[in-house]
Amino acid sequence: MAKSSLRTKVRRFKRRELLTGLAGTPLVGGLLMATLKLCGWESHEERVLGAELEAAEGEKVDAVTRPSKTFQWARLKDLKGKVPAGQIGDLKLSRMILGGNLMGGWAHARDLIYVSKLVKAYHHRHKIFETFRLAEACGINTILANPVLCETINDYWKNGGGEIQFISDCGGNSSELLGLTQKSIDSGAAACYVQGGIADSLVANGQFDLIAKALELVRKNGLPAGIGGHKLATVKACVEKGFEPDFWMKTLHHGNYWSARHPQQNDNIWCEEPEETIAFMNDLPQPWIAFKVLGAGAIHPKNGFKYAFQGGADFVCVGMYDFQVVEDTNILLDVLASKFPRRRAWHG
Repeated sequence: MAKSSLRTKVRRFKRRELLTGLAGTPLVGGLLMATLKLCGWESHEERVLGAELEAAEGEKVDAVTRPSKTFQWARLKDLKGKVPAGQIGDLKLSRMILGGNLMGGWAHARDLIYVSKLVKAYHHRHKIFETFRLAEACGINTILANPVLCETINDYWKNGGGEIQFISDCGGNSSELLGLTQKSIDSGAAACYVQGGIADSLVANGQFDLIAKALELVRKNGLPAGIGGHKLATVKACVEKGFEPDFWMKTLHHGNYWSARHPQQNDNIWCEEPEETIAFMNDLPQPWIAFKVLGAGAIHPKNGFKYAFQGGADFVCVGMYDFQVVEDTNILLDVLASKFPRRRAWHG
């Protein structure tokens, strides 16, 4: 056998041996598997969930849901237009608001315990700035954020070249509500609200006085003040107490997705009574920002956006990675331009 032919075979053997060894290494193995997926390989779970999504939504799932040979995302050159705006008081808000959970490191990933660290690592300073600039180019003029992002947003205003405004959820412990509200105001928040989980807890414990103090503090500083809630009972109780916030933050999504059918609540459902929510919110005159409209990534935007706006939401808050911003904007524009029945009048 010629020496050159022998050397070629030895090199090929070593490459196969190397790839086998690397595949057994957690980090490199994960990267190798990701590469295989980008080349067209898909897992059993993706096939099953993809088929379920197709059955639920009655149409073929595209490459956004299933991996293709090349991962290509929509860019600004593909943008169909800019997100239209509405009003909450004197505050002009894009109909789609950028959610800040991913940037803050809060990720709903059911039982995948590493995901929050992963998305926080992905959203380093420059990636956040890049996402903000991309959102603003699409007409998204607002991010809804936790006070933990106040410094980052101020940094962006000073050094990032943009002016995206932010609504603060003033989230933390219930005992910190007023302090975090003041921090948000001092950091330039355009509006503040009592975060949904905190409001749920305060209402359950009968602490309506703290909600009232938070609303008073925000309004005293000339900003729109809102109340959030994951539970419909929270909104109902606040209405019964006579609260009239400038806006509501209430979850809204349907339950027609796989993990919603799990018998236990494992970070998989955020609106347990969607039809009841739609019916109750119909009679409220304040603007409604709906959040968790995609079930934390389990519902396709075409389906989730339509369900939210058809159900009466005036704005939607959507957590997005940078590579999703343009595509979600285009989907939103298509949904808003389509003819869908809407019982509730537009507010804002």
